[in-house]
Amino acid sequence: MPSAKLTKRTVDAALVGDRDWFLWDSELAGFGLKISPAGRRTYVCQYRIGGGRRGATKRFTIGVHGSPWTADQARAEAKRILGAAARGEDPAGQKQLERRAMTVNELCDLYLAEGCAMKKPSTLATDRGRIERHIKPLLGRKKAADLNRADIRRFLQDVASGRTAVDVRTGKRGRAIVTGGKGTATRTVGLLGGIFAYAVERGVVPENIVRGVKRFSDRKSERFLSEKELSDLGRALRDLDREGLNPEASAIIKLLVFTGARKGEVERLHWDEIDFDAGLLRLKDSKTGQKAIVLNPPALEVLTSLHRDARSALVFPASRGAASAHFQGLSKAWQRVRKRAGLSDVRLHDLRHSFASVAVSGGSSLPIIGALLGHVNAATTQRYAHLSDSPMRAASNHVGSRIASALYGSNRHPLGKKG
Repeated sequence: MPSAKLTKRTVDAALVGDRDWFLWDSELAGFGLKISPAGRRTYVCQYRIGGGRRGATKRFTIGVHGSPWTADQARAEAKRILGAAARGEDPAGQKQLERRAMTVNELCDLYLAEGCAMKKPSTLATDRGRIERHIKPLLGRKKAADLNRADIRRFLQDVASGRTAVDVRTGKRGRAIVTGGKGTATRTVGLLGGIFAYAVERGVVPENIVRGVKRFSDRKSERFLSEKELSDLGRALRDLDREGLNPEASAIIKLLVFTGARKGEVERLHWDEIDFDAGLLRLKDSKTGQKAIVLNPPALEVLTSLHRDARSALVFPASRGAASAHFQGLSKAWQRVRKRAGLSDVRLHDLRHSFASVAVSGGSSLPIIGALLGHVNAATTQRYAHLSDSPMRAASNHVGSRIASALYGSNRHPLGKKG
C-alpha cells in the first residue's frame, strides 16, 4: 500500500482517483488518509481488537482534513486511539454507540462541521438556514436512529403548511422572514436526505430513511417573462428611474435580464472581472467555478454608464461599511419594480430563465444556451472566453437585442434614452 509521512504538503498533494484509496503514514502504523473521488481527504486510524493477527480489524474515522483537523492534530489523535486499542479497548465501537444515541441537532452540527468540505460558502449558508429554520425546530430533539419514513413525511407536510414560518429581527436592520411552502419543504427534505446519507457513512444510522419519501413537485424554474411582460418591466424601470430608484439596483436588474447571469454573480462583480475590449465578464468564481459570460451590446451599455468608486474594487459596493461589502438593497428595489410592472409572482432568478427562453425562441441550440448560462463544465465554458466572434456571441447579441426591444421599445437606447 502507498505510504508517506502525512504532512500538510503530502495531504494536499495526494491525487484523486476514480475510487476511494488510502495513503498510510510511514512513521505511525495504523494512521492514514482516505481520499475520495470527490477530493475529500479524511484522517483515519486502523487497529486490531485484542492485538495480534487474529484480532478483528476496526477503522476509526478521525475527521476531515482542514475542518478543523490538521495532519499534526490527527496524528496526535491517532496515537491516543492506538494506545486505547493496545489496552484492549474498542474506540470505534464506543464511538458508534455514542453516535447511535445522537440527536438530529447533534447530527446536523456534525454534518456542518465534517460533511460539507466540498460545498461552496453560498450553498453552505443556504443549508445552514434550512437546518436552523426548519430541521432543528421540528426534528432536532429526536434521536436520529429512532426516526422513520413516517416522521419524514410528517416533516415534509409541516414545512409545506408553514409550521416553521417566522418573522424575526436579525440585528439592527436585518430581518428573517421564513414562510415555508411546498418548494421549501421539497428542498429541505432533499438536504435532509444528504444529511442522512452522511449519517449512514458515519455509522450513526443503519439506512437513509429519507430515500423513497415522495416530495412535492418543485416547479420553481418554470416561470419566465413573455415579451409583453418584458415590455412592462422596461416601462416600470423607466418610470422608477425617473422617480429616484437606486441606480445600482436598476443597473443590476438590467444586467441580470441582458446576460442571464445569477444574482450573486452580478452583485459581487469586480471591475477587474470586466473585459470591455473582448466584451466578456471573466468571473473568478461562481456556482460552477471560474466562467466567462458574453456581454451583448445592451449589457455593455449598462456597464460603461456606471461610475467607479475608487474606495472599492466592486462594481456595486455597499454605501456604508467595509469596502469589501457589496450592495444590499436589491431585494427591496425589486419589490418596487415588480409591483409597478404587475409581476408580483416573478423572482429575480426568473430573469435568468427569461434570458434562456428568448434564446430558445430565437433558435439557439441547447449547448449554446447551456454555455451562455454556465450550465456546462466550467473548463469547457472557458474555452469560449477568447473567441471574439463565436456562436455564443451571436446568440447573446440576438437575445440582448430581443430583450432590449421589448424592455425599452424599438426606438429607444438600451439605457432608456431616445435613440
